[in-house]
Amino acid sequence: MGKDIANVLFLLMSVCVGFIHISHSSAHAQRGEEDRQQYLEQLLEVLPPDRYQRRSDALPPTPVDSTWSAWVERTGELPPDFEQMPSLPFLPDPLVLNEGGEHIPVETISQWRKKRQWIKEKAQHWITGTVPPPPGNLKAELLEERQMGELTEQDVLLRFGPDHKAQLRITLLIPPGEGPFPVFMCPWKEDRYDWVQAAVRRGYIGVRFAATDPKYGLEDDSEAYADIWWPDYDFTTLMRWAWSASRTIDYLHTLPQVNREQIALTGLSRNGKSALWAAAYDKRIKAVVPISGGTGGEHPFRYTSAKYNNESIELLTRVQPHWLHPRLRFFVGREHKLPVDQNSLMALVAPRGLMLTSSINEHAADPWGIEQAYRSAKSVYEFLGAEENIAIDLRDGFHSPAARDMERYLDFFDYVFERGDTEPQNKLYYDYTFSKWLGLSGEMIDPLDYPSKGIDDMLEDPDGQKIDKTEDWEKKREEIRSRISWGLGKEPPSLSPGPQRNYKRDVLGLPRVDESVGSRPISFGRLYYPADGEGQPVDDDLPVVVYLHEYTYSTGFLRTGDIIDRFTDRGFAVYVFDQIGFGTRIEEGRLFYERFPRWSKMGRMVADVRWAIDELASVNYLDHDNLFVGGYALGGTVSLYSAALDARIAGVISVAGFSPMRTDRPGKTAEGIYRYSHLHGLLPRLGFFVGHEDRIPYDYHEILASIAPRPVLVTAPTWDQYNSSEDVTMAVDEAAEVYQLYGAGDALRLEKPEDYNRLSPEMKEDMVDWAAEMVE
Repeated sequence: MGKDIANVLFLLMSVCVGFIHISHSSAHAQRGEEDRQQYLEQLLEVLPPDRYQRRSDALPPTPVDSTWSAWVERTGELPPDFEQMPSLPFLPDPLVLNEGGEHIPVETISQWRKKRQWIKEKAQHWITGTVPPPPGNLKAELLEERQMGELTEQDVLLRFGPDHKAQLRITLLIPPGEGPFPVFMCPWKEDRYDWVQAAVRRGYIGVRFAATDPKYGLEDDSEAYADIWWPDYDFTTLMRWAWSASRTIDYLHTLPQVNREQIALTGLSRNGKSALWAAAYDKRIKAVVPISGGTGGEHPFRYTSAKYNNESIELLTRVQPHWLHPRLRFFVGREHKLPVDQNSLMALVAPRGLMLTSSINEHAADPWGIEQAYRSAKSVYEFLGAEENIAIDLRDGFHSPAARDMERYLDFFDYVFERGDTEPQNKLYYDYTFSKWLGLSGEMIDPLDYPSKGIDDMLEDPDGQKIDKTEDWEKKREEIRSRISWGLGKEPPSLSPGPQRNYKRDVLGLPRVDESVGSRPISFGRLYYPADGEGQPVDDDLPVVVYLHEYTYSTGFLRTGDIIDRFTDRGFAVYVFDQIGFGTRIEEGRLFYERFPRWSKMGRMVADVRWAIDELASVNYLDHDNLFVGGYALGGTVSLYSAALDARIAGVISVAGFSPMRTDRPGKTAEGIYRYSHLHGLLPRLGFFVGHEDRIPYDYHEILASIAPRPVLVTAPTWDQYNSSEDVTMAVDEAAEVYQLYGAGDALRLEKPEDYNRLSPEMKEDMVDWAAEMVE
């Protein structure tokens, strides 16, 4: 009897526990959906409006939706539950299963096959849309054949799909002989037959197919595929172009003169994007060179957020909404949450040939991001024993390659196909890792030698006594400054470099500014000012802003024209320069740590600001008592360090420039302190404190306090993926105690716009308004 009662009680308890668990899960799911709905509403509020009047080369995102907003309304789709998705400080690791969860290393081929399939499924869901299987009913019709000297040119029409409604026109240029010949493929382009000719000279069959943007001179045959396969498959334009390359190969595999093991594909720009996607999903493509593909090509989405100021997800999904799936737009401001990225696609190409190539000054991408993808994908090639089949070729110039560049790409195809011995050079411009720096510097720091601290105790002296006098605070400030200098590394003795000629500036160009703005080169930068009709400064006492650019690796200060116009319109002069490793100074920064292993790039950036101020001191039409520094992202960070150490700076503007380091533990923000020590190589010494962030010798509340009582504007967007708005508030509140000690509580201002990490027009206007107020 007692046993029966016990069993009944156990069953009742199990039911209750199960009910509680289900109720809890249901409540959690409901809260999650409410959060997703709220985030969508916020996103719709801040994103630029959809483009109803489209440019000539843009189409609607789907066959039935005129805009992204229309797609959202029709489908009712919500952003993913970002809270349930891991925050990864680096690119997604292609050799890890369940990254951010169980984190299982890929150690066997069967595990790699599982990861490959996972990547393919996630990429289609979030980025390209679903893809139909090979049609299997291909029909080919020879439309025309021409003899061109010893070469034979053929125009062929392919038909396939439901009722053979789909068609694809291809052109073959065949060298003399019986073959089998290697194949060089690229999308059709009216004025670019030179690539095909170069390949044919090497003994390749040159093949062009008519699946690309109509702006290149031929109707896009793949555009009709969207309607033919809708709604069962929703593959977007870039993937339709890629899928067309595969249909071309279906035909090539029927030709006896084709060497099936030597089929190569390339494409430029948007065609470079599609070339990579084609090779990722079709193993019959034995080598691929995506050229200047930018975002969605060789450049990862993670490194296109606003602080990189290149071809962002926001821009791409608004200006070209048909290229990629509408779901991708949910990741604006949350790029670090994408489960897969372009390095994942590159990993799918392994062990086949892959060369990543672009210009180091490409506006739509940057060499730093491409190199991160290359390193990641290379790990898969090494795992598969094919390290020699991946290459990187970063060149001078801009978007389009020259004939000399195409010869190198053909060298790579020949090398992979064992037709030639010319190995790729694989020159890296950002060949930095924390472990490499350890070897160069010989440093070894034990974080446990440093005390655990928080963001507090600002007005306590080393003995724990309260500081209530400015002179006592200034003693502590000197000690803080010494710790900041320690973080920046050992600067070699030097003076301002003075005037510098830089031919790269002629190549890269200057910001576009209003005709009312004059300018002149000064030292390693350029000074802009409001000018009269003769191009001379309108005043002999202009306040000046040293404006520092964000993480614009390929362009440096090139895109600061709007900022310059806004400040000069309010009577300011603006001084800009490329920071070390950016824009015209990419190569200057390439071997920085080989040359200065005990210094830091951040230290050099701060020194550059100091030297810039030295040079500006000789300009007689500037108000040297009203010299400000400011910037967004990286620029905001460097501005704070500079002002903490240089009393000549009258005030600081920092937009999305920092998150307190001691609380920035792994997973809290997108990059954590890895941004300084492992990713960008700005402050290598901080790498010793990963996992011990609370022991970092200094933090941003101390940097802010070291600037007191000079004015500071801190702008901290509330959805910032890189910086915790709450922690920034804590740091500002703590530093405010020092400002109050000086009787200058209003001089430290915090703005917290409801926005993601970007420099919006409203934030720009706030910067200028604040600076004007400080001068008044």
